[in-house]
Amino acid sequence: MKFLPFLSIFFYGLFQALACKPNIIFILTDDQGYGDVNAHGHPYLKTPNLNKLRSESVSFDNFYVSPSCSPTRAALLTGMHEFRSGVTHTIIPRQQLHKDAVLLPQLLKTNGYKTGFIGKWHLGNKPGPENRGFDWCSTNVGGPLKHFDTIFIRNQKRMETKGFREDVFFDEAMTFIEECEEEPFFCYLATYSPHTPLAAPEKLIKPFRGAGLNDTHSTYLAMIENIDHNLGRLMKFLKDTNREQDTIIIMVNDNGVTEGLDIYNADMRGSKCTAWEGGSRAFSFWRWKGEWKPKIINNLTAHLDILPTLCDLTDTAIPANLKKKLEGFTLRPLLESPKPIRWKPDRILFHHVARWPSGYAKSHKYAMASVRQGNLLMLRSHDCGNPKCLQYMSQCKGLHNVSRGSKNMTYAYGTAQYHWGVTPKDHWMLYDVKKDPGCKNDLSKEKSDVIRKLSTAYDTWWDDIFPVMIAKGGDLGNPNQNRKAAQRDNKQSARNKK
Repeated sequence: MKFLPFLSIFFYGLFQALACKPNIIFILTDDQGYGDVNAHGHPYLKTPNLNKLRSESVSFDNFYVSPSCSPTRAALLTGMHEFRSGVTHTIIPRQQLHKDAVLLPQLLKTNGYKTGFIGKWHLGNKPGPENRGFDWCSTNVGGPLKHFDTIFIRNQKRMETKGFREDVFFDEAMTFIEECEEEPFFCYLATYSPHTPLAAPEKLIKPFRGAGLNDTHSTYLAMIENIDHNLGRLMKFLKDTNREQDTIIIMVNDNGVTEGLDIYNADMRGSKCTAWEGGSRAFSFWRWKGEWKPKIINNLTAHLDILPTLCDLTDTAIPANLKKKLEGFTLRPLLESPKPIRWKPDRILFHHVARWPSGYAKSHKYAMASVRQGNLLMLRSHDCGNPKCLQYMSQCKGLHNVSRGSKNMTYAYGTAQYHWGVTPKDHWMLYDVKKDPGCKNDLSKEKSDVIRKLSTAYDTWWDDIFPVMIAKGGDLGNPNQNRKAAQRDNKQSARNKK
């Protein structure tokens, strides 16, 4: 009996500790661009809820992700470049996250968080999210191919749903949150919209057709407005259930713009799967009502920073052997500082499109690669030069066609010479992307010292990461599989264009 007061104090303290930890909702949209937000200047989109979230958030305006879907997901969940987990493509087996990778939800679970995953995983199914740290999982059968009245799998049980897929995703997120009573929660909601194939409720498509846009552009923008609508529902839900003050909302897009490229790209050059500025720049909105004052941050930041930041904000311990491997940094000083601060001014980010045909990794060291420091982007955008590689459909083959005069490439219908622009194979190009987001003024000759420094850094990085990437499965598979996948994507893009 003499231990009862002690136990009461212990459990009360434990409850209080859990209660003080912020809930986290992380929303990742699929194939939406930085410019696909009305507040970023889009001439057609109406996104009042995205605008509201941005206006109430710390907005990281110099924020970068990977050039395509699976790599971004691997990097944000591990805090390390996707190559270190063997993720170099969006098709099996190179979308498969290595079994030894330690993920953000696994760390948060050690600190009392209930973790939920809803939507698009895209990191392989063996193991899937239910075995990678998520307590609660819900997604639809058919993935991106099925838009309406889909079958969902929630915690390994099938259920029929009615209506548009993304509406159900947000419903599922709210269901998960309601089931978290006294526990703090981490909700990872990854939409399929606006990824191809395109479809949306007709009432959302019709106004864009009326504005003179074709079916592809109209449907793509309608899918984004549907996300905006659902974001509004979610924010209202948090307010109505008194969770708003205790919940951090983070919203990020996973790569550069896709089917909306030829409508608006915030003056940037390049789309998803390119090395240009538009291939990796993302919006990144972080809202914690009552804790962070809205502001715009211009420091160089990235998806690599999400894991260390959320662990820092929640006082979640990162094992020492993992901590020394992380390539991201906590953004807490930027989130909490009342005024701009000097933060990681020498930081360098490395990007690689990486969608080479399997077995050809070595010859793609410089093909479609980029390095960032501050406002400077150093890049090479060209095919690998290996004639054997060109027998397979890939981004490398596409760039080869562009170098021979093709005006059409994925997402770019008549604009490929610009958005998929080919650079000389013998040297790097350099751009100040804040002054020149369209990457029209090459600074490589006048800033040769920067080229020497960043190219040396890139060579060192590649030589270090390449054997790790190979060992983790980043070049597995056969080229025929890649060719079939690319042909399928190209056929879908051609249908969308019509």
